[in-house]
Amino acid sequence: MELTRQWYEGYQLPLVAFLLLIAPFALDFHLHYPDEMYYTDAAIQMMQNGDYLTTYLGNGDLRFKKPILTYWTVLVGFKTLGVSALSSRLLFLIAGAALIPLVYRIASLISNSSRLPQISAWIVATHPIVIFSSTRSIPDILLVFFMTVAALGIGGLIRYGKQAPKKYLWLFYLSLGLAFEVKGLPAAALGVIAIAYLRFNPWQPLSLKQLLYPPALLSGVVIGLFWFVAMYFKFGPVYLDSFYEDQLGMRVGSRVWQIIRHFSLALLLMLVLFVPWFIPALKKVKKNTLSVFHENKVFFGFVAVWVASIIAMTGLVSTFYERYLLPVTPVAAIGLAGILLKKQGNPLHASLKVAAWIFLGINWLLLTVALLPVIGLENPLPIYFQWAVGLGLSIFLALKLAIPAYRLPVLGTSILLVFFNLSLLSHPLSIPHQGVQIRRHMEHASVPENSQIAFLGHPHYASKIRIGLGTGYQMKTFKNLAEVPEQYRYLICDEPQLKELPNGAFSSELASLNWDPKYWQEMITAIFRGETKAAKKEWGKKYYWVERLAP
Repeated sequence: MELTRQWYEGYQLPLVAFLLLIAPFALDFHLHYPDEMYYTDAAIQMMQNGDYLTTYLGNGDLRFKKPILTYWTVLVGFKTLGVSALSSRLLFLIAGAALIPLVYRIASLISNSSRLPQISAWIVATHPIVIFSSTRSIPDILLVFFMTVAALGIGGLIRYGKQAPKKYLWLFYLSLGLAFEVKGLPAAALGVIAIAYLRFNPWQPLSLKQLLYPPALLSGVVIGLFWFVAMYFKFGPVYLDSFYEDQLGMRVGSRVWQIIRHFSLALLLMLVLFVPWFIPALKKVKKNTLSVFHENKVFFGFVAVWVASIIAMTGLVSTFYERYLLPVTPVAAIGLAGILLKKQGNPLHASLKVAAWIFLGINWLLLTVALLPVIGLENPLPIYFQWAVGLGLSIFLALKLAIPAYRLPVLGTSILLVFFNLSLLSHPLSIPHQGVQIRRHMEHASVPENSQIAFLGHPHYASKIRIGLGTGYQMKTFKNLAEVPEQYRYLICDEPQLKELPNGAFSSELASLNWDPKYWQEMITAIFRGETKAAKKEWGKKYYWVERLAP
């Protein structure tokens, strides 16, 4: 009984729920974010050419916009489990899940409350941008992971003050170095702000002698600058032009109204993205926020400074993305949990119950809608099992709502279950993805290993196809046929590019066919008419295997 209590009051339940319910979205290409191609394309080419420092695009061009660590993370997945959608994203899912015990540990470190860590863990586990970033092989979730480890170091320095063990300084500086190798200047800016806060806050300032601990500081600097120094020796200062343009040039806006608009949007999203947790916190928010602040001025002052800093930095960008707010989301979750705790007792339990019923209703709606593609389209047996699990778990959660002590985990699990059930809708549209289908076609056609293949079409799909082909084939993207050298016997192209090929010069076969979400009305009509195969061929996304004919 005590073990069960520790399970649902600790970080274990949100951690397991996060991993199991988000995994269907994360470990295959239900959704493929365009920026993933930069990292997966480069990692595959690293395995092919043996150069693990230089990053290339799918067309062979160099790319220096981001430091090396995200590429290496994808590379480790590929090296460990082979080249696949699963291996490209697995470590990113683990990094997102690791935020849950990290936040739990920080909250335990700065507070004696047993409820603060539990609520904080559930809030960060259900944050939509944490979830979506954990299902993509892009830098953002790695950045927030390392910044949260740095925040753990800061929490230890705040908790123990001048008697703080050196391990917290090591955590802080090593994590900053790794975060810099993920995304560059945002990590450095937040690190400098944290050091300034620890030195000059009016409640518990630390001396520079204690903060600037040389072994940890120098180790962090070496880690952070390693790739930059290596690229300087290999290519000279020219590589910095691309990095500078990405970090400061194209990112930083200069128009006043644009800055005001982005600042306002960042401020709004910092609150609204904590749905539904921020809603019960709105009542008496000023009074409760001040009360939380007075309970631990040093830590919650740090939270306020970091949150204000990221909002200000996000306000300056020329192109706004909500994921720019992620680096401080975990510490903001602890602050929000503190405010929620001021509604202890029946008011908090009642709010959690209402929110849980709303999300359970969303899950039942999704399961009802999913019946149409699950029954009407061809699906593997696990999809039917997944639908049954989604229904059974939602009913189990509804029954547990009667017990006030379970309402927090019921709400958290209900939110995560939404993503589990959403994958039932995306599966018939996306899986198997183009790379898997074309690889099967090539195996059936006995295409020789190490063949050179030209790709004509959108690079977003080229990335998935390159993952499907793995390291055994040399595929390069081209804008049009005129750019393709004569020695390329094999081509992969979409339907518009196929129509541009000269008659009599190539043979072609349909190698990949997926439903196109743009034509969802035609898909629904086809399901009711029982004509899904013909409709899919007419309205679907097609890729063709093309061979150059001998003259």
